[in-house]
Amino acid sequence: MQMHTYQPAHLHALTRCLFEASGATPDIADIVARILVNANLAGHDSHGVLRIPLYLTNISEGGMNPAAEPTTVRESATTLVLDGNRGVGHLTAYRAVHQAMEKARTSEICSVSFTRVAHIGRLGEYVEIAARGGFIGICMVGGGSPNTLKVLPFGGKKGSLGTNPIAVGVPTGDEAPFVIDFATSMVAEGKLQVARSKNAPIPDNFIVDKNNKPSTNALDFYDGGFLRTFGDHKGYALSLMVCLMGQLSGSQREGRRSGGAFMQVIDISTFTDLDSYQQDIRAFLDAMKTTEPADGVDEVLVPGDFEYRNRRHRLKHGIEIPDTINEQIGEWADRLEVPVDDRIVEDEDRGHYYPQMNADGRG
Repeated sequence: MQMHTYQPAHLHALTRCLFEASGATPDIADIVARILVNANLAGHDSHGVLRIPLYLTNISEGGMNPAAEPTTVRESATTLVLDGNRGVGHLTAYRAVHQAMEKARTSEICSVSFTRVAHIGRLGEYVEIAARGGFIGICMVGGGSPNTLKVLPFGGKKGSLGTNPIAVGVPTGDEAPFVIDFATSMVAEGKLQVARSKNAPIPDNFIVDKNNKPSTNALDFYDGGFLRTFGDHKGYALSLMVCLMGQLSGSQREGRRSGGAFMQVIDISTFTDLDSYQQDIRAFLDAMKTTEPADGVDEVLVPGDFEYRNRRHRLKHGIEIPDTINEQIGEWADRLEVPVDDRIVEDEDRGHYYPQMNADGRG
């Protein structure tokens, strides 16, 4: 598989320009570009710029309003319900975590639910924002509808669930916060998109084909197949729990459908001293990594290490995009009359990334 390498600022500028040309305001386009490129920097290509063609198609078909800002449905000192107004999901989630952090600074905790949004991208982005602000962040997005979706309930032969991911971020006082972010399906659907773009095989326990037979070909998922939940009945139960938490938005009233997003931000300083807590967490995680590795394993890692290492490497060496995806992005650039060379890169685009390389002196 041929790959095309972009410097982060160039990929950011291209993404920003594409969304602006599709009708997003400069502020919204910049936020979405940051979130997508950050996913690639973290090593989660399934939630990065690979998604651009799908998002732009959704916009062109009227399924997403790229200029829509979320609005507040109701709120209290410790709660917030947002309506995404069919806008870009990344924006609503970004606004939600920042508003939640503001409320938690004065009220110790804030819980948020929101709906009427498109895909919100990598959940780890939002809990990492909270963790870097000195908070514990929790985020989950759920969807369920019997016999109409793409993830099998345990014991079922028709998809009735979304991938229904969960993420948690905990601050460590450094550039590698503790972050878990996983789908309750065996993998996020975006991982199948990555495999498809590279024509690569997948493990035989990820999906079943349209005849409910295990398959190692990602194309079988897109030809009527289904994802499985991880951990059999345990992943299924967690997936249902995510649906029920998302239901706090009150968006689904038919009884047979459930869905929405739930987010919570917790102010650590209301429990204990933040600096001491972060030092203790870092010491505990570092101690965990001293565990003797199993045969064939180089080292024991903790959540957050993968993202931190990838970010350092890709800030320095660039982000590789499969040619199949790069060609699709190029087609959209032609259609929207957006230049693809690096003359579109502005100082603000560079400022999002290159100071990170110098901030800790380890770029």
